Amino acid sequence: MASDWQSVKGTAVAIAGRGLLITGPSGCGKSGLALRLIALGAELIADDQVEVQARDAHVVARWPSAAPKATKGWIEARGFGLLKVPTSDQAVLTALVDLSFEESERLPPLRHSEFMGHDLRLFLGSQHAHFPAALTLYLKGHEDIDPEKDVFKAARPTPPPETGS
Repeated sequence: MASDWQSVKGTAVAIAGRGLLITGPSGCGKSGLALRLIALGAELIADDQVEVQARDAHVVARWPSAAPKATKGWIEARGFGLLKVPTSDQAVLTALVDLSFEESERLPPLRHSEFMGHDLRLFLGSQHAHFPAALTLYLKGHEDIDPEKDVFKAARPTPPPETGS
């Protein structure tokens, strides 16, 4: 059963129907990250305000119904101006990026967040140049691995035993 559509502050993009909601305070880089993802093949769902709806198995994001149709497909590039970009009408959200926090782990654990009653993959903000590319690959369906799983730990070299002298 579907809930009512709700408006959230953020920017949403999609690749092949897999959506990503980018959240964080004003001026933190939501549109900037979305622009980098769009340059790598993503399509804009909505910038600044996104409508989301919980359904039985997932959460859907779309362009806000109250927004002027003439503004659909435009995104702000701070210090540059407005750009017309490829769009997607809606997508199933598969992940969230929260730019309120900066990732501090080299190999972070798989994080999840409950969003509208659904468990979504959560990424924290990152200033690493490869972050948009990694998100793009994730949205294209490439698997990521939990560094805490035994399979991954077994592949790490073990430190040599300490010797007492």
